[in-house]
Amino acid sequence: MTRHAPEPTVVHVPVSHPLVRPLLRELGDEYSRRYGKDAHAEISRYPDEEFTAARGGVLLLLLERGAPVAGGAFRRYDATTAELKRIWTHSAHRRRGLARRVVAELEDEARARGYRRVRLTTGPRQPEARGLYLAAGYAPLFDTEADPETLGLLPFEKLLPAPDQQRKAARP
Repeated sequence: MTRHAPEPTVVHVPVSHPLVRPLLRELGDEYSRRYGKDAHAEISRYPDEEFTAARGGVLLLLLERGAPVAGGAFRRYDATTAELKRIWTHSAHRRRGLARRVVAELEDEARARGYRRVRLTTGPRQPEARGLYLAAGYAPLFDTEADPETLGLLPFEKLLPAPDQQRKAARP
C-alpha cells in the first residue's frame, strides 16, 4: 500500500513568519545557482508590507504536516492588477502540481480582492516557470521564438474573469 502525502493546507502568513524563511532561502539559493550571482537581495527587494492585505497583497504557503512545501505571493501592481512574486516549490516536492495550485490559489485570492488582471515576470533561466505560466493560461508578452537569454526578463499576463463569470463557466 502506497502512502500519499496529505492534501496541502493553504495558509496566509506575513513575510516575517518563520515558515517563510525556508521558502525564501531555497529560492534565493536556486536563483543564485541559475544566474551566477547572489540573488538573496533580489528576493527581499520589495518591502514585506507589500505582501499584506492592507497593501493589496498576500503571501500564502501550502503546508503538509505543518511544513511548507510550496508558496507564493502577489503585490498590488495597480488598481486592477496583481503582480505574482516568488512562486516556489520545495525541491523535495516538485513535479506534483504544487506550483500550479499556488498560482490558482493566488489567482482566486486576487480575483476576490477585485483584481482583474495578473502580471508577472520570470527569468530566462527558469524554463519550468515559463512552462508553468504558459500551461496556466498566461499570455507571454515577449517573442516565444526568441532565445530567452537575449530577452532578459520574460513578462506574462492573464485576465481574470469577474467572480460572476467564473461561476457561470463552472456550471455544467
